[in-house]
Amino acid sequence: MTLKPARLLAFLLAAAALPVMAQNLATVNGKPVPSSRADAMVKQMATQGQQDSPQLRAMVKEELINREILIQEADKQGLGANADVKSQIEIARQSIIIRALVTDYLKKHPVSDAEIKAEYDRFKAQAGDKEYKARHILVEKEDDAKAIIAKLKSGTKFEDLAKQSKDTGSAANGGDLDWASPASFVKEFSTAMTGLQKGQVTETPVKTQFGYHVIRLDDVRAAKVPTLEEVKPQIAESLQQKKLQAFQQELRAKAKIS
Repeated sequence: MTLKPARLLAFLLAAAALPVMAQNLATVNGKPVPSSRADAMVKQMATQGQQDSPQLRAMVKEELINREILIQEADKQGLGANADVKSQIEIARQSIIIRALVTDYLKKHPVSDAEIKAEYDRFKAQAGDKEYKARHILVEKEDDAKAIIAKLKSGTKFEDLAKQSKDTGSAANGGDLDWASPASFVKEFSTAMTGLQKGQVTETPVKTQFGYHVIRLDDVRAAKVPTLEEVKPQIAESLQQKKLQAFQQELRAKAKIS
């Protein structure tokens, strides 16, 4: 079969256009919608649990066509030149690029297993090997705390006196702080609490940044520390946040702000 020059030219032009057409999802009013846009949307939806499938891609195609129709109409009306719209576009642009910067930074500075293990060991050491179940009554003045201690010695129930506590979260429960490690409390409180025997009440008010406490220790038990594997994701996320904060502080320290 021999093609005439005119037909040969038409054939070559059509063949050359095929790869370009394959790169486009559709054409709306002469403007192409690139397939890469669909790939990006499908990828984003996959991170949210969507399964890549012909049905999903068909839905994405329709969505992108509808968006193109709407954006073309918005452009006709000149809405893109609106100052408020421009401001929102700039905020969105910043968010997208900053997210890319964060992703790139974490990729180049990943949290290592050694860092996670070190943080876990630090957490275990801080938490200690015991948990304490205590109650407390928090008041503003030292004399009020001394009066409470005197009433307790005369037989008044701790739970009844706890109703006047400034700590509204525990007051309704008789001052109950539930099971917790000493590290959960400020130093002055934890030192006083761990120095008590079961059932004992502090002889003098315990002063902290919150006021004056009267503490009763109800019970002590061996601490239930989660395994490394149980808390590894949380530790990794926490360390990532610390790395990002340090990165941001480093950049801010170098920045000229007026």
